[in-house]
Amino acid sequence: MTGLVRRFVTLASLLLAWQLIVWVTGVPGYILPGPLSVAGAFATHAGTLAQHATVTIIEILAGLLLGALLGFSSALSLSSFHTVRRWLLPVLVVSQALPVFALAPILMLWLGYGMVSKIAMAVLIIYFPVTAACFDGLRHTPNGWLELAATMGASPRNLLRSVRLPAALPAAASGMRVATAVAPIGAVVGEWVGSSAGLGYLMLHANGRMQIDLMFAALVTLAAFALALYFSVDHLLKHALPWHRQTLLDNENEQEIPHDV
Repeated sequence: MTGLVRRFVTLASLLLAWQLIVWVTGVPGYILPGPLSVAGAFATHAGTLAQHATVTIIEILAGLLLGALLGFSSALSLSSFHTVRRWLLPVLVVSQALPVFALAPILMLWLGYGMVSKIAMAVLIIYFPVTAACFDGLRHTPNGWLELAATMGASPRNLLRSVRLPAALPAAASGMRVATAVAPIGAVVGEWVGSSAGLGYLMLHANGRMQIDLMFAALVTLAAFALALYFSVDHLLKHALPWHRQTLLDNENEQEIPHDV
């Protein structure tokens, strides 16, 4: 409950500071609308915001799901097959040297201006952090665990299922948190390049018509969904990995305990 109160106080303070800046500076509404103006845009354009938000949410969720599945599959292949690691790993590293945003026009050309190209853009952004984090966790399994499993006669399949995968889950969870944070970027950038629906499209459309309050309302909607998605995934991961959560709490408690000199 304390955490909820703290978040509410922080949000209220930010909104109050925002409104005070608008009042004190007298900045025009077409440059920086106040929270009250944005709230009015929410009330006036609620249906439009809901319609475009639905499109963007579907793109983000689909991109997150596909990117995570492809990332986990690639990490398993990299850790299990030397040939795949030798050929695929350099390609993954080189691919990160290419600006992902520069690929958006190409994806529009190949996949069209519909939802598929935006999902593909989100997948491209999500894929690497999930793959890298999961692969790093798989290849850094404690040697003691592997030696104990080998002594007990574990087969390679059982070793992967019962030892390496559980050991890699905390690293994979970190990759999922990063992927969740960056997932909205791919969808919105794709909508900016070319689309007929979505919050990114609505922001560009509102900016062109000088409806800055509506543009901020779309931005706030996107930010609210991104935060809700991140905290939801974080909550699920904490409950899915209770031993990792307890380890973190134990480490924090040890740091707080004073040590005698």
